[in-house]
Amino acid sequence: MTSPLLLDAVEVHAEGEPGRILTNAAHLVQGETMAERLAYCRENLDWLRRLMLREPRGYPGLCAVILLPPVNAGSDFGIVVMEQGGFTPMSGSNTICAVTAAIETGIVDRPGPVVEVLIDTAVGRVHATARVDGGKVTSVTVANVPSFVVGLDVPLEVPEYGTVPVDIVFGGQYFAQAKAADLGLDLDPSRGKELARAGALIRMAAAEQIHAVHPENPGVSGVNLVMLHSGDRVPGMQARNTVILTSGPVLPNDPTTWTGALDRSPCGTGTSSRMAALHARGQLAIGEDFSHKSIIGTEFIGRLTGETMVAGHSAVLPTITGRGWITGRGQWTLDPTDPFPTGYTVGDIWGPASA
Repeated sequence: MTSPLLLDAVEVHAEGEPGRILTNAAHLVQGETMAERLAYCRENLDWLRRLMLREPRGYPGLCAVILLPPVNAGSDFGIVVMEQGGFTPMSGSNTICAVTAAIETGIVDRPGPVVEVLIDTAVGRVHATARVDGGKVTSVTVANVPSFVVGLDVPLEVPEYGTVPVDIVFGGQYFAQAKAADLGLDLDPSRGKELARAGALIRMAAAEQIHAVHPENPGVSGVNLVMLHSGDRVPGMQARNTVILTSGPVLPNDPTTWTGALDRSPCGTGTSSRMAALHARGQLAIGEDFSHKSIIGTEFIGRLTGETMVAGHSAVLPTITGRGWITGRGQWTLDPTDPFPTGYTVGDIWGPASA
């Protein structure tokens, strides 16, 4: 009998967003560069993504990270992120989870109250600074890849909502960002299903109407995530958001697919892209702290540390600071006789597109 697949994982959450850090799955991934590795995962390892994120091992709000050997001299490790909608090149909350797991389990073993960690991703090398007290990581600051605006107030024709102005911004992934109020919605957990439906419809519309390709990495393209936020930055008003992660294709002729899961954290790449849009509107200065809260009230502190250019595009350099907590450790198994080698979904809690 063939031996079962055994995958070691550290379970972490970053400000509420769960991340499963796979520490011994690197042998499954091929590629000399991180872009090649991401492409390989997308083409060959979707079974692994589904196995880890679907039932009986996963649940709709779960993400995961494959820890990989570094590709650049001086880097500590590489990451490829697995989300319900597919493999992604970068995630701020999952980076916080990965750094927390790597330090607290000794994968990165350097003493001191401040530990610098370099991480290779498919959209560039990411620098993280962890503050450590008695072996516990108390915060992680991620210096994300350059973020830039593709368009502000782009008119998007969204089913059921009509013309909705959205900002198209890159913050490690491409986002469509809209004011929740423009959709008649409040950023309240009790309205989660309505928020998820609106986000799915915006993503569907963006897929049809928006062309976005990273100017330096054509393998990173398309609006992957939708953020609904609290609107313009106004003194005395707390900035809030929720990011909708769809779990599969959103089909125009199938309303049952118009759903997704809400990011439980304030979203790191989302916060990066939100700051880029606010800076472009003149509402956030370089060096100014930006408090960004999630649908459950947890907080990332963002900051723009400077400006740069990306293939002729004006861009900003964002950092995100948040906290991660290890919630458990596990060894996940796939027995050769298991009838669900890529997991399964049921329509009571999953969207039908993920089935």
